[in-house]
Amino acid sequence: MSMKTNIVAFGSVKIGGPKFAVIAGPCSIENEQQILTTAEFVKANGASILRGGVYKLRTSPKSFQGLGSEAFELVKLAKQKTNMPFVSEVTDPRQISDLYDFVDVFQVGSRNMHNYELLKELGKTDKPILLKRGLAGLVKEWLLAADYITDQGNQNVVLCERGIRTFETTTRNTFDINAIAHVKQFTSFPVIADPSHGTGVNQLVAPISFAAAAAGADGLILEVHPNPTEAKSDGHQALTFNDFEKLMLQLKKLLMVFDKTL
Repeated sequence: MSMKTNIVAFGSVKIGGPKFAVIAGPCSIENEQQILTTAEFVKANGASILRGGVYKLRTSPKSFQGLGSEAFELVKLAKQKTNMPFVSEVTDPRQISDLYDFVDVFQVGSRNMHNYELLKELGKTDKPILLKRGLAGLVKEWLLAADYITDQGNQNVVLCERGIRTFETTTRNTFDINAIAHVKQFTSFPVIADPSHGTGVNQLVAPISFAAAAAGADGLILEVHPNPTEAKSDGHQALTFNDFEKLMLQLKKLLMVFDKTL
């Protein structure tokens, strides 16, 4: 018998209840036109929460690291125009105070799942936390990482399955559908799926999104870009506007089978 899932509010959007949430937006915020155009499009097509990277942890120090403080006003403008809650990754405890006023949900990226000092600091805030599974994190380690946050008093944690590193190299990561079903059956944490990082291939994002929804996920986090070939980060896995629109239309039909709606 599955456990009752906690309800966590991402701004005005409830995660873990009868509604399925879609978080969408660019991997990295690049300029005003890009973030505003994307935000307005994903909202018009059913997304309820906006995502966008302000600070980016990259494997290569020469890769685009995000706009940093230059993105702050762009996020505020996008929120003002769309009235959507905003999710962004915090990569260092020193960023928490800078991001606090306009970030509605702090995301912990996969590289920081084991950054226990960051987790403890986030546990002292009153913002919900989206905790991504580590690159090769065991489910047990993922859940213990969540405990680092909740033990500090912040119970508003949502887990995110984003694929793990295995011997398989066909896709960027190996998306662990088992982990979603396990979290829903044996824990009270809501869980969302990240098929963008889970596959690293934009053509695979839609089918893995549908599989995650069928496995019991409470939502998705998707990378969407107006022109993925020109994206400064992760363009190969970003959905075009047409891809996102098609995915959302199909997702609505699938969710009906499970008595859920967007």
